[in-house]
Amino acid sequence: MTTTTSSPSPSPSPSAVSSVSVPAPCAVPPFEPVRVRGARPRLRRALRRGRRVPVVLLALMAAALAVAGAVSGRGGPSPGSAKAATASPARPAPAVPLVSAPVRIADAATVRLLRPGDRVDVIAAPQGLPGGGGEARVVAAGARVAEIPRADGDRQDAGALVVLSVPRATAAALAGAGVTSRLAVTLC
Repeated sequence: MTTTTSSPSPSPSPSAVSSVSVPAPCAVPPFEPVRVRGARPRLRRALRRGRRVPVVLLALMAAALAVAGAVSGRGGPSPGSAKAATASPARPAPAVPLVSAPVRIADAATVRLLRPGDRVDVIAAPQGLPGGGGEARVVAAGARVAEIPRADGDRQDAGALVVLSVPRATAAALAGAGVTSRLAVTLC
């Protein structure tokens, strides 16, 4: 490609511009499309990234609706809840917030078998009743083991501590049962 330089010419006078005729319009000749190498992968990558935004927005909207449903459920039924229940009978229950509940299990050897993430049932057996009165009952079903703190030492009669993730109401029941009963766990 060569460039030519020309000396600057004086600008035409206004009367000369009006006397110049405008060329007739012409058709654009056909030509091959311009292709840039490496542009397609970038476009695909941008499209893939662009799909994440709507998914994230939908997830945030679903979370906001779940929170709004849980908040409106606390103060009694909302005005549109009867219509919503009729419209979608297979609607999942809102998520229940979990709390950490420390529980002392009577058998320390059983606790050594547990790992964080295991699911357990906690069973309360009444203690100190003459004649074995009272039956064992399940206090928490399917509780997730969150943590197993270090052993207290050599005291085997004290049992072992386990931290469970359970709903708040179940945590209160576990605390009450731990005072009046011996607690045991079974793996689910």
